[in-house]
Amino acid sequence: MVKISPSYIPLLENGDRLTRLEFERRYNAMPNVKKAELIEGVVYVASSLRFEPHAEPHANLIGWLWSYKVATPGVRLGDNPTVRLDLDNEPQPDAILLIDAACGGQSSLSADGYVEGAPELVVEVAASSATNDLYDKKRVYRRNGIQEYIVWQVFESAVSWFSFKDGEYVALTPNAAGIIQSQVFPGLWLDVSALVTGNMSQVLTILQQGLNSAEHQAFVEQLQH
Repeated sequence: MVKISPSYIPLLENGDRLTRLEFERRYNAMPNVKKAELIEGVVYVASSLRFEPHAEPHANLIGWLWSYKVATPGVRLGDNPTVRLDLDNEPQPDAILLIDAACGGQSSLSADGYVEGAPELVVEVAASSATNDLYDKKRVYRRNGIQEYIVWQVFESAVSWFSFKDGEYVALTPNAAGIIQSQVFPGLWLDVSALVTGNMSQVLTILQQGLNSAEHQAFVEQLQH
């Protein structure tokens, strides 16, 4: 019989069914693992990421969100943060945008630095993970009250933007100019076609129009009071 030391911590493996506490224990013991998630009690460990189709789209989304965050005091941006949603779900989204708790946001930071509760906006870049992002994760995010959820389906050159209304996610559609406007973060405007084709100059031009809008100015004033 092989004796196992009481201090032994099993490796985190795809498909493990764990509690959130055990998931965190194993994840913290594996510093070489850069991304792992607990979705409905099941562990998903990410494989290495290629420049295309994930790393560059991810960076472009961060650039768009960062530009909004800089212009909107009271809003915070996270890149691949672990989010404690409930006892069976601890995702690590590609990006989150949240309103600081001091400004009335619905999530907070724990003493050990994790996001607890539902950030207002979650963003995922979906390549090989498209099924998980659009089904299991979407259901978890909806149930936990995340107000908006963006999935960039890279292979399909499509962006799905969902808004939480009456307990369900409703897909936001581009206006006649091809722009989607956030319902939670006034001024967060996205030229979908420009994003999926990599025209980030146009993406930032449209975002600046949103930042110059009266709605965004009113939102900034609201956050500061």
